[in-house]
Amino acid sequence: MIKFLDLKSVNAQHRNKLISAFQRVLDSGQYILGEQVSLFEENFAQYCNVKKCIGVGNGLDALSLILRGYGIGDGDEVLVPSNTYIASWLSISQCGAMVVPVEPMIATYNIDPDLIEKNITKNTKAIMPTQLNGRVADMDVILQIADKYNLQVYEDSAQALGAKYKGKSAGSFGIGGCISFYPAKVLGCFGDGGAVLTNDEAIYKTIKLMRDHGRGEDGNVSVWGYNSRLDNLQAAILNYFFDDYKTIVQRRRAIANLYAENLKNLKSVILPPAVDSHVNNFDIYQNYEIEAEKRDKLKEYLSGKGVGTLIQWGGKAVHEFRDLGFNQSLPFTEKIMRNSLMLPLNMTVTDDEVKYICKCVRDFYND
Repeated sequence: MIKFLDLKSVNAQHRNKLISAFQRVLDSGQYILGEQVSLFEENFAQYCNVKKCIGVGNGLDALSLILRGYGIGDGDEVLVPSNTYIASWLSISQCGAMVVPVEPMIATYNIDPDLIEKNITKNTKAIMPTQLNGRVADMDVILQIADKYNLQVYEDSAQALGAKYKGKSAGSFGIGGCISFYPAKVLGCFGDGGAVLTNDEAIYKTIKLMRDHGRGEDGNVSVWGYNSRLDNLQAAILNYFFDDYKTIVQRRRAIANLYAENLKNLKSVILPPAVDSHVNNFDIYQNYEIEAEKRDKLKEYLSGKGVGTLIQWGGKAVHEFRDLGFNQSLPFTEKIMRNSLMLPLNMTVTDDEVKYICKCVRDFYND
């Protein structure tokens, strides 16, 4: 069986070194924040080419903290991709602001800049692009629109660590970027973890206070805060994997390229942008997500052939959760959700397995 993702196998090859990392933290006596967190924040900021990084409890908290830190609240509207994960929308809702969904571009599934301007009102305060599946959106246009209307830009870069647009790293655009280290991410820890990236010294100081109950190093509480701190053990695990992150990204891009070569010209399947298909983008392929005719039957067929696949976020867009009070009709988003399927892409998948998966897909469509 080719599993979609087998974290046990992925991490088994690192077992002894990971145990050593755990032992170092155990022996240090530092379990909340601590030396490993500080080391990770420094190295991570340097890698993403930003001035500051703040480690927090998870990706959702990262989004919520930066929104609250900049005063987004009641009556404000934030534009967000219609096909992103619920965490993006939830962070806005938790601040008391209104989510305004914007449909994606056909070619990339990232937020469509041409539709952003059409959704701006007098209450719009910010744009939150999601760098979906490891590809950065068209940030030049988004930033130009934001500048024109005096809007803030926050990146949900949970899926795009290491991805670039015109040489700039995901998370380094606008006021700040937010990262998730959920175990299934390209850089994941062994629990929840997240980070805020920013070049803004004021927002850095505010979020650093807010992540620890609003409390400063002197014990004084100056703002209402959260309990959202990256712990020292998760940081140690991230530090270990981070040392080899460029190699991990290279392998994922190689797998994506192999999928593209073996599934090209298949009329029933729409592939994601190919490796180096656009001079402006360097993609890391958090997921290899295809849009396929007869998606559910294809998924069942592949399962019968020993291939695990996954439908991202259960195949349902956030606006379709009617119990949350949404009533929009977003046809293209709904089409994506009905047809999209993610194929295995991780550090245990071999070239021969990728070729076998592609053969199975072609056999299903009799191509």
